[in-house]
Amino acid sequence: MSAPLHADSFLLLAAFGLFATLLFLEKRRPLRRFSGNGLMASFSTNASAFLVNNVIMNLLSVSSLLVVAGAYSRHGLLGGVADGPWKWAISFVLFDFVVYAWHYCGHRYEALWRFHKIHHSDKSFHVTTGLRFHVFDQLLEVIVKCVATVVIGADAHVVVLCEIARMLFVLFHHANIAIPGERYLSYVIITPSLHRTHHSTRRSEHDSNYGIVLAIWDILFRTRKEVEPKSIGLELIEAQNLLQLFSLAFLTERRLARVLHLLPRKSRHVSQRI
Repeated sequence: MSAPLHADSFLLLAAFGLFATLLFLEKRRPLRRFSGNGLMASFSTNASAFLVNNVIMNLLSVSSLLVVAGAYSRHGLLGGVADGPWKWAISFVLFDFVVYAWHYCGHRYEALWRFHKIHHSDKSFHVTTGLRFHVFDQLLEVIVKCVATVVIGADAHVVVLCEIARMLFVLFHHANIAIPGERYLSYVIITPSLHRTHHSTRRSEHDSNYGIVLAIWDILFRTRKEVEPKSIGLELIEAQNLLQLFSLAFLTERRLARVLHLLPRKSRHVSQRI
């Protein structure tokens, strides 16, 4: 048990280190240049979302997964497998597939998209975009992961390892940087270039590349797309603060379009956004 616990601490420190490193690299050599005001608003909104969501998720996410894993993991597919590197690796692959499938459903079904679209509403693309999620989107994901924990039969400490490792990759593939040899690497793991396509304004482009860590799922299920998007974010959905970010999930794009025609806007004409 001690090895996984030490790995938990190491991965958590690695996540903070990776976040700081990617921020530095984006500042020094960004792949794309975004407007200063929009970039600062994006950073502020994403940071606020992370702080608020993190308080809630610390209470419900990891704790829920630990409780479920501790009580029911022995009944799952890997419940009878001895604890060790092989079990950790298989658990990670299975969890990665579950998150891929959940991500696909978030785009496929309107009831889920209304929350997941908040993540896509960022009109910039940088490491903090990986922190921009609606709290309901994350809560629903916790339920899915709890069910997956029971079905897979992963031990509690393995679940934590999987969660922290996934967080590392989420930060990585949202980075606004170029990676040497990225085209070849993208056939193994999800890279920033693949995930930029996923954040394209065009639906035909952002409904692709659902993988979080492993590239195999998009290849296997033919959801992979290699396109450099012309623009990032969604046309109608825009949030400049945490309250707007939370509220926009309860408006469909069609209803939002009607609202935007009635309410004056500061800088953009509605006709340019539709």
